Amino acid sequence: MNKRQLKKSVNYICSELFAEGVAASLYSQSANRDNTNALLASVINIQNDFVRRISHPEPGMKAKVFYNQLIKDFNNTVSEVIDQIAHLQ
Repeated sequence: MNKRQLKKSVNYICSELFAEGVAASLYSQSANRDNTNALLASVINIQNDFVRRISHPEPGMKAKVFYNQLIKDFNNTVSEVIDQIAHLQ
């Protein structure tokens, strides 16, 4: 996977997470507005952070190692956000 494809994947996944967060807040009567806003802001920050990290890899680190770690970090972060969305409902 090249940088462009990786950025597209990050953008797509983050947009889906954002949409899920909005849907969960709209369809849940018990969703706290402040928690929902914080969650949506964190999704935007995650997207910006990972796209920035894709564009500027760590100097001195092998590219393959860097991108494998980046993908692992992104997957862990997405899992945490999914858990937070599930607890909004």
